[in-house]
Amino acid sequence: MDIAGATVFELSQGLAAGALDPVEVADDYLDRIANNADQNVYITVMADRARAEAEASRKRYKEDRPAGPLDGVPIAWKDLFDVAGSPTTCGAEIHRGRANAGADAPVVAACAAAGMVTLGKVNLTEFAFSGLGLNPHYGTPRNPHSGDTPRAPGGSSSGSAVAVASGLAPIAMGTDTGGSVRIPASFNGLVGYKTSERHIDKSGVQALSLTLDTVGPLGRSVVDCVLIERVMRGGLIVVPRPAGLSDCTLLVPENLVLDDADDAVVANFERALSRLSSQGVKIVRRKLAVLDGMLELSAKHGTLVTGEAYYVHHDLMNSPERERVDQRVVSRIEMGKPMTAYDFIAIREGRARLIAELAAEMEGPTFMAVPSTPITAPEIAPLESDDEVFHRTNMRALRNTMIGNFFDLCGFTMPSGVDGKGLPTGILFSATGGQDERLICYAQSLETALKETVAA
Repeated sequence: MDIAGATVFELSQGLAAGALDPVEVADDYLDRIANNADQNVYITVMADRARAEAEASRKRYKEDRPAGPLDGVPIAWKDLFDVAGSPTTCGAEIHRGRANAGADAPVVAACAAAGMVTLGKVNLTEFAFSGLGLNPHYGTPRNPHSGDTPRAPGGSSSGSAVAVASGLAPIAMGTDTGGSVRIPASFNGLVGYKTSERHIDKSGVQALSLTLDTVGPLGRSVVDCVLIERVMRGGLIVVPRPAGLSDCTLLVPENLVLDDADDAVVANFERALSRLSSQGVKIVRRKLAVLDGMLELSAKHGTLVTGEAYYVHHDLMNSPERERVDQRVVSRIEMGKPMTAYDFIAIREGRARLIAELAAEMEGPTFMAVPSTPITAPEIAPLESDDEVFHRTNMRALRNTMIGNFFDLCGFTMPSGVDGKGLPTGILFSATGGQDERLICYAQSLETALKETVAA
């Protein structure tokens, strides 16, 4: 088996059958991490922990008592998650010498209890506050689809995406506040799962927005992401039966989501919809007034993420240490500084009203379908040399995914094809908040139906 390109499910099968050994699998990944040309992917490689966990897994298999179907499967963690024995840097220079976490975050502990092997902590945008994935302190992981010109990995879960896409981990955990799982997954040709708010425990994970932060995996398939979701929620590690597509409706907004989109993004999106339509999926296109309402609310009062990010980082923003923070991140955090209590409550009340209005338009097995990002991975150099270009490109990258966070949608991004330069594009299917189980059932079938289109 090609371990570097294997899915979590394939590794699980190989380990259960005795065709793979947990220690050899862990060593294979650790060797590739050590010898990879891009050393900006991992911030901390936890080789000692990985080998100890792999040895324990080998022992369990020899004694015919595996901890579960994912025993021995490696995993990488975005460096927002507390992992015992390593500092939680948050991608920040000011945390480079931080004391090691004393305990695993609950989701890390759940994966360890299931026998999974922690490879280490991967890179991210500082404090998880950008959709492009640049980090001036720990370096920027290079998108493996770049060719000769280095391109952005997507953010903020940059290292999570590049680790999986480069064969440096079969699955990696990220967080998503405005698109931080779905953007890097799309830019790297992966599947990314943004969960509903409160669906997965986020204690022990550094906050950006106390309301909008969600935890989710990036992997090679819907099933891989669901297997990890099952582990982290503490339930039976069983993937539900895929749903038939004959009763599935895709709601495609006619406003906002296609504005200023790359031609290849639109072409691949329409080709995917055509394929799904031929498989019995009903496609409904109409303007969604709630999207305009979201923009109007933000223009008048600001955004929840900037208000809460300023709250979380208030002390830092008012200390000399702020000079050591990426100024592009500082400028975004400080957008929350002038917000008033009236603004904050107006946003929360307006958001609740708009969420209810959208939910009324998405009853039953109805999912919103949009291009995951309106652009493909941009070149890194112009983003680093011009802050105006950076901020403009960042907002374009976030434009479609932030809809899911504002409306508390759960969503799967999956590959929809590539552009003329071989850069991946993605299609995003979202359900109303709390409908993760329904989305999971249909996402498996949508992914299967799309594979022929992407391969064509």
